[in-house]
Order: sequence, then structure tokens, then C-alpha cells
Amino acid sequence: MQGAGVSAEKLPRHIAIILDGNRRWAKQNGKLKQQGHKAGADNIEVIGDTMIEWGIPYLTVYAFSTENWKRSQDEVSYLMGLMKRYLIKNKKDALRKGIRIRVIGDRSRLTPDLQELIGEIERDTAAMQKLNLTFAINYGGRDEILRAVKQIVKEAQAGQKVEEALTEKGFAAYLDTRELPDPDLMIRTSAEERISNFLLWQLAYSEFYFTDRLWPDFSPADLALAVQAYARRERRFGGQKEGEKA
Repeated sequence: MQGAGVSAEKLPRHIAIILDGNRRWAKQNGKLKQQGHKAGADNIEVIGDTMIEWGIPYLTVYAFSTENWKRSQDEVSYLMGLMKRYLIKNKKDALRKGIRIRVIGDRSRLTPDLQELIGEIERDTAAMQKLNLTFAINYGGRDEILRAVKQIVKEAQAGQKVEEALTEKGFAAYLDTRELPDPDLMIRTSAEERISNFLLWQLAYSEFYFTDRLWPDFSPADLALAVQAYARRERRFGGQKEGEKA
């Protein structure tokens, strides 16, 4: 038996999480929104450490969507600063724990110093193998697909051969997640039951798990429940169980 009381062969390899409920957590606990976001950022480390312990090698978290720019300027500024502080603070821990950090999403709207910091931490942690931790920042599934299509069109107009890009495998190579396996399990916290423009291509055959728990309160025990629910499911990928009638 391994982590979460689930045998190794039934553990998901890649878990994606929509980190929802930071603001509600703050309101329920009489705190500022910023304190809710800080508590949520701290919890990423807790869940990441648990996944290392259990031997689950990929974690992707939805940190800031393309739609989150609609929030107040004060909140957006705080979130951008929080991301910067998080990356600076956790760089040494990532190297010590064996965590490779990546960022997916359109970086062009991020500040130059944040872009530079992201590039630096990606380079410095590139050899780490215990956990692949990916942050979706200024990320939207539709935006990702559109950016991929635009790049293919650009290459075609330049005279390059793009026939391979018109296959599923070829197209996936143009996505931000081209170095990652598709998620096996997608978790969303805080009782919301939608994917909110997250990994639209990659979640095609993922198992979904929704919980009432607000993200800052989402504990290793809650993660265990999600992993156990995943392990009980039959994944068919559009097919049928062996011996089952069509």
C-alpha cells in the first residue's frame, strides 16, 4: 500500500487543482482577502509535500486565470506580488525537496521582473524530479488553444510543413503543457462544479472530483479522499470494460 491508502498502481500520476475559496475562507474567518490568498498559497506547499510523500509526480494548480484581471486593481496587484514572493521564498525549498517548477499561460501581460523570475526558477529547477509543480498564471484554456492555432498558422505562412500539427499528438505539442502528461484527476474546491476554462484540451478524459472544502482548509486528509475516490473509478477513455457487451 502507498499514499492515501491506495496501491501504487492505482494512484493518479498527475493531479490538477482549481484553487477555489480563498476569499470565502477569509470572509468566514474574519480576515482580509489578501490573508485568504496568502493562506491558499501556503497550502500549495502542504499539498505538494504530501504528493511527494505519496509518490505522485505531477501537480498543476490554477493560480490566476485570464479572467482574474477583472478583479479590483488592488487585489490583482496583491496577487501578482504574492506570486513573486512565493517563487522567491520557495526556490531553495524546491531545490532541496526535488521540485521542478514550471509556469503555463500567456506571460506577455506579466511584469518584466515576474517574467524574469519565472524564467530563472524554471531554469534552476529543471533537473528536479520528485515533483513537477506547474502554476497556471494568466492562463485560460481557450486562450491556450488560440495561441497554439496562431503559431501553427504563422509557421504555415512561413512555408513550414504543419501537417503533423493537424493530428491530436501534433497539436498537443503546441500547447503550454507539451512537456506534461494529461491530468488523471482534476480537483476543484469550495463546492463549485465547473472547470472555468482550465485545461480544456487536457481534461478530455480526466476524472473530476468536487469538494465543499475551501482551498486554504483543503488538507492531506481531503486529498486522500479525492485519491481514494479516483482509485475506485473505472477509466475507459471512451471504450468499454473487457468482457462488457457493447
